[in-house]
Amino acid sequence: MNKPLILVVEDDAPVRNLITTTLKAHDYHYLTASTGETAIMEASSHNPDVIFLDLGLPDMDGVDIIRRIRSWSNLPIIVISARSEDTDKIEALDAGADDYLTKPFSVEELLARLRVTQRRLLYMENQAPSQSVFTNGALKIDYAAGCASIGEKELHLTPMEYKLLCLLSQNVGKVLTHTFLTQKIWGSSWENDIASLRVFMATLRKKLESEPDSPQYIQTHIGVGYRMLKVE
Repeated sequence: MNKPLILVVEDDAPVRNLITTTLKAHDYHYLTASTGETAIMEASSHNPDVIFLDLGLPDMDGVDIIRRIRSWSNLPIIVISARSEDTDKIEALDAGADDYLTKPFSVEELLARLRVTQRRLLYMENQAPSQSVFTNGALKIDYAAGCASIGEKELHLTPMEYKLLCLLSQNVGKVLTHTFLTQKIWGSSWENDIASLRVFMATLRKKLESEPDSPQYIQTHIGVGYRMLKVE
């Protein structure tokens, strides 16, 4: 498996050096940027495989960078930020981030998440497109086209929201545990994964359900997991 090219966007020199030293020790290729404008320029010029992105940059907010990159690319973006509130995670993930690590973090966890992302990239490259279309009430998922809609309205989902929706749709009526979902999405069940899963479910429901407080499609089983309901 070829090592991906990582763009490290971090203005804090010690943190940036920690990340790049770790990447170098494991033979990863990397680029660095300490401002948002430089990050966008590097991303558009070098087309990295993965971006590690700090949110608190001197010239612009990291969420704005995510939105700008998402306007032309679906490359994986892993946020690494000191912002630990759910509202911050929701904003970043809803903008299109694929993962969210809270500082301080361990380099072992960072590398584990990078390996999962790399495996996901390889899987997507080798996956044969499915020709099937899933319907459940007004919900329609075209697996081959990689899109979903409610009635005539297309759902604008992030890559991770779409993957989560597909997992639920492929197991209608079954309760999928937190561990099962996090293993399928990130390949691990770190504490951060469970928190991120909760955030993804909140953003997915906001887009999927007309009344998120009275869900029609996705039911929460507190302390266990989630289930997609069969809609007649």
